[in-house]
Amino acid sequence: MSRLLLVRHGQASFLQADYDQLSPLGERQARLLGQYWAARRKLFHRAVTGPRRRQRKTAEIVARAYADAGLRFPEITVAPEFDEYRAEEVVKACLAPLVAADPAVAELHRAFLAAASPAERHATFQKVIEVLIERWASGILPAPGVEPWPEFSTRVNRGISQFLAARSAGETSVIFSSGGPIAIASQRALNLALQDVIRLSWMSRNGSYTEFLVTSGRFTLSSFNAFPHLDSEELLTYR
Repeated sequence: MSRLLLVRHGQASFLQADYDQLSPLGERQARLLGQYWAARRKLFHRAVTGPRRRQRKTAEIVARAYADAGLRFPEITVAPEFDEYRAEEVVKACLAPLVAADPAVAELHRAFLAAASPAERHATFQKVIEVLIERWASGILPAPGVEPWPEFSTRVNRGISQFLAARSAGETSVIFSSGGPIAIASQRALNLALQDVIRLSWMSRNGSYTEFLVTSGRFTLSSFNAFPHLDSEELLTYR
């Protein structure tokens, strides 16, 4: 039996000009994960990351924590199959039509624009984007030029299949990615409906990890969204 862990990147720069970089808190989350694993001498045979800076930086910080502890971390390779779907581009293409067509979403969007604090902005925007992404993924809202959800799902599953085909018996490996690919992997294990996959994608905390057990012909979810290394409320984020 082999073990595959999928890590969600640390907190990125949500609602900033450049989302695709770790915030200081995101770097801390990644460092705590590496230190937690290193302290328990959790060794990996292979390590892969998606191509996004937030994914690669998370992997690099974890590897550095291993080096600081005098432990080997495998060479990190980049696999484009584990990229996230293009959420920013979907929002740009779909937000205005959705707000114009749905009064309830329009009200949420007005609340977002009027929010006085970052916490309010995050909460109201999350409600808007949940509706938007579900309708886009279902094909209700078109986003021309953006990789559709079915192609995204196929890409991630192709990456998982390729990764598993190269495994050795009994290995423990890790992939650094994002909430969407982690949800797709969970769908692969549990045969979830689309709406359940999308809802699951919102549940992965930054810096958390999800574990799958792999045997011949079986891909089984062992644990989801684990974060024992994030032991205070200030460390627990979704964005």
